[in-house]
Amino acid sequence: MDIPVTRESLAKAEALICGYVRQTPVIDLPTGAFGLSQPLSLKLELTQHAGSFKTRGAFNTLLSRPCGPAGIAAASGGNHGAAVAYAAQQLGIAARIFVPEISSSAKVAKIREFGAEVVVQGARYADALELCDAYRAETGALGIHAYDAWPTIEGQGTCAREWERQVQAMGAGRLDTVLVAVGGGGLISGTALALEGRVRVVGVEPEGAAALHHGLRAGHPVDVEINSLAADSLGARNTGERVHAVAVRAVERVVLVPDDAIRLAMRRLWSDMRIASEPGGACALAALLCGAYVPAKGERVGVLLCGGNVALSQLAEMTG
Repeated sequence: MDIPVTRESLAKAEALICGYVRQTPVIDLPTGAFGLSQPLSLKLELTQHAGSFKTRGAFNTLLSRPCGPAGIAAASGGNHGAAVAYAAQQLGIAARIFVPEISSSAKVAKIREFGAEVVVQGARYADALELCDAYRAETGALGIHAYDAWPTIEGQGTCAREWERQVQAMGAGRLDTVLVAVGGGGLISGTALALEGRVRVVGVEPEGAAALHHGLRAGHPVDVEINSLAADSLGARNTGERVHAVAVRAVERVVLVPDDAIRLAMRRLWSDMRIASEPGGACALAALLCGAYVPAKGERVGVLLCGGNVALSQLAEMTG
């Protein structure tokens, strides 16, 4: 498959959306943080508008494609819907968001807060996507795919470009490896293409939501069963052809983490740094805490904290 995302197109995407997204903080942590034996760079993308990295892809799509009178439609586990709703609100566009019944109440409330119409129906993300596709076919609404679309992947890749510049500006040296949580794979695809040839990119998936892991082993995208604490944000059943092609070319490997490790990562982020992360947002850190990814001596690792849309009740349950 031809991959049209290049350094030049990523630079254009970054210039296009720069007035609409936040430059999110980077924290440089010394050896010993979280009980680990190497320094870490944390990219706090969970502080992005609408609570996740997905705002980048939403704006890149809406600012680069025409939208008709039917407005826009998107299917989401929650974060993508919030991002699309926020972008639509800022640009004055009507939005309808389809979410499955497993979506957290905090995420559904955020989508409504941004003025979008919300349709809560279907057991999983794939069900919501089918409903969204049917609605788009009927109305002509512009679709914004959560991950398997080049404008989405380009937008998500701007986070890695920003991160790399910030690390260099801090005088902390270069990153050797970054750990990125994988749901549908838009974030890791954009990250891998943005850092290709300079930084290793390792995907992290929950054991119960491992579409990219199984697709890479099979040699093509496959449907998987979803059963994970992080299913509302990392619960895509199939990554799709674009994400698969990028991963084959530019992702070093994918590691799997159990839900207990994700819970631990959420607790450590809260207890050690007072960072409130959703399960999917803590997934990449979980790989270090449970040993699913073991850095080499002297390896400089970056961890992308990608989402913070967690209900206070869930945070209390995980961290109490």
